Amino acid sequence: MTLRTLDHLGEIAGHRVFVRVDFNVPLSGGAVADDMRIRGTVPTLRELIDRGASLVLASHLGRPRGQVDENLRLTSVGARLAELLVQPVTVLAATTPEALPDDPVVLLENLRFDPGEEANDPAFAGRLADLADAYVDDAFGAAHRAHASVSALPELMLASGRPAVAGRLLEREVDVLSRLLHDPESPYVAILGGAKVSDKLATINALVERVDALLIGGAMAFTFIAADGGAVGDSLVEDDRFDEVHVATARASDRGVTIVLPTDVVAAQEVSAAVPTRTVAADEVPDGWKGLDIGPRTVEAFASVIAGAKTILWNGPMGVFEKQPFAAGTSGVAEAVGSSEGFSVVGGGDSLLAIRRAGLEAAFDHLSTGGGASLEFLEGRALPGVTVLEGPS
Repeated sequence: MTLRTLDHLGEIAGHRVFVRVDFNVPLSGGAVADDMRIRGTVPTLRELIDRGASLVLASHLGRPRGQVDENLRLTSVGARLAELLVQPVTVLAATTPEALPDDPVVLLENLRFDPGEEANDPAFAGRLADLADAYVDDAFGAAHRAHASVSALPELMLASGRPAVAGRLLEREVDVLSRLLHDPESPYVAILGGAKVSDKLATINALVERVDALLIGGAMAFTFIAADGGAVGDSLVEDDRFDEVHVATARASDRGVTIVLPTDVVAAQEVSAAVPTRTVAADEVPDGWKGLDIGPRTVEAFASVIAGAKTILWNGPMGVFEKQPFAAGTSGVAEAVGSSEGFSVVGGGDSLLAIRRAGLEAAFDHLSTGGGASLEFLEGRALPGVTVLEGPS
C-alpha cells in the first residue's frame, strides 16, 4: 500500500491546511486525563507550521450524537495542545464557522455536534472543504469510520484539485500494521484480551491465518473455556458464540497455531477492590464467583511464549486491571512484552493505559492509537480514511 503523505503536499507556505486529528481523549474534571493522542499528532502539526501553513484542526470527542454537549467541548483539548505546541491555539465554538479568524492554529468545535459528520453528509463535508486549500488526515483512530471529515471531505478536496494526504502519525500506523499484516517475522505471537469474544472473533479468525501462537486472556477467554466444557462459575460467557469458537480453534489446529488459554484465574464474587479473592483453576471457577484476572501460572506461561517471539501484537487487558486485586495479570503481560526482544505492537486504550501506568511506554516498538481501526486493518479490511489517501505505487 502506497499513501500520499506530507512529502506529496507541495508548497503550502501561506496556505491554509485542514488537519483531521484524533483528539478523542479522556477528560477528568474538565482537563485532559491522557494526552497520548494529542502528543502523537504534534510532529505532523509542527512540520506543517514550520513549512509556513496555517492550520484548521478538527476532531470528534465522545458520542454527542449530533447534539451540542457542553461536557464534550474541545476547550480543554485546545489548551493542552497549545502547551505541547508552545503557541496559541484558537478554539472555535462552531464546527463550520462562517469566517475563520486569521490565526495560525485554529481548532474547530467537536465535529460530532453536527449530525452531518457521522452521516458522511456531502453538504457538511463541502462546508469543511471551504475552510482550506489542502487536507491532511492524521487521525488513524477514526480511519475506519466513513464519516464526513474522514471520507467525503478528502474526496471533495481531490475532486477539486486540492491535495489530500496522510500525516506522519497515520503514515507510521499504516507502515507498522502493514508489516504485521503482510510480512511478520516468525514466531509471531498475538495476545488478545478484553471482555467479549464477539468483539474480536473477526480478528481471531484473521490472526489464525498469520500467527504462530495466540494467547487469549480477559473475560473473553471464558467463552473458549466454557465451549470446551469447563466450569467458569459466574464469569462472563457468550454461549451463543460457542460454534464460532469451535470453528476458530479447529482452524488454528489445522494450521498448527497454538492457542494458549488461562490455566488459573483470580476470582471474586463481585468486581470490587475490597472483596476477598482466590486463585483457582480457570476451568473450575466456583458457582457465584467470577474470574476477573489471569493467575500467576498463566502469566508465566504467557511470558514463556512471548519471550521466544520475533513479532508481538497485544490488544486488550487480561482482566479488570482498573481494580488493584485484578491488575497483576495485565501488568505481568506488559512486563513480558516490554522485556522481549521481538518487534512489539500494542493497541487498545486499556492496554495502552496499563503500559503507561507501569512506566513501560519506551519499552515497546509501536503504541498504536488505532483501537478498532488497528484491528480492522489487521483483519485485512479496507479503511475509508486510508483508501482515499492511497496513491500510485
